[in-house]
Amino acid sequence: METVRRNKPGPRIMIADDHAVFLEALKCFLQKSYLVIGTVTDGRALVTEAVRLKPDLIIVDVSMPLLNGFDAARRIRDELPSVSLVFLTMHADANMAAAAVELGHAAFVLKHSAATELVTAIEEVWRGNSYISPKLRPQDWVEQRTRVKQFCKPLTSRQCDSLQLFAEGYSLKEIAARLNLSPKTVEFHKHQITTEFHLKSNAALVLLAIKKGLISIDQNTL
Repeated sequence: METVRRNKPGPRIMIADDHAVFLEALKCFLQKSYLVIGTVTDGRALVTEAVRLKPDLIIVDVSMPLLNGFDAARRIRDELPSVSLVFLTMHADANMAAAAVELGHAAFVLKHSAATELVTAIEEVWRGNSYISPKLRPQDWVEQRTRVKQFCKPLTSRQCDSLQLFAEGYSLKEIAARLNLSPKTVEFHKHQITTEFHLKSNAALVLLAIKKGLISIDQNTL
């Protein structure tokens, strides 16, 4: 069985999604045509396992816990610059789609799309192209680049990490432990964010995280 899988044509694929049922169904579907070398359920595990396994292509949910899909993908690209990316999401957000394509040989696919569209996206990015679900495809590339700038607001990677974990409900000590930082450093990052964006409450921090795409509304309301 292992020999047959290794001989399958096409990219070696990793899948990242925090919904176990969807993850298993997607894995079973893709294994019919591709070699799936690993699955993970959070963004930090994705970075670690991707660097270890070195997949050719990663399918990743945008709204991942601990580290969102976009930030995880950027960090992986630093280590694996040629890896292809297929982003999945429940949210028809043109800003996110534009940011995905800006990464190069990447795709942005809505989760409720047909399975055949996902296969199309995989094949396109494997050839070195980009792909966006037809409902979100920008017609004007100048407008698309403007959307990317609007979506990617200036935050350092540590600020993004801290903000996402704050919004997911982790305490200051828990965040410090996860990021291997001191509580004082995490508190400093929080202070910088609240000062720069004139935030007055923890609720405002959560709203900022949603606005920046670090977490999704459905995650926050669970």
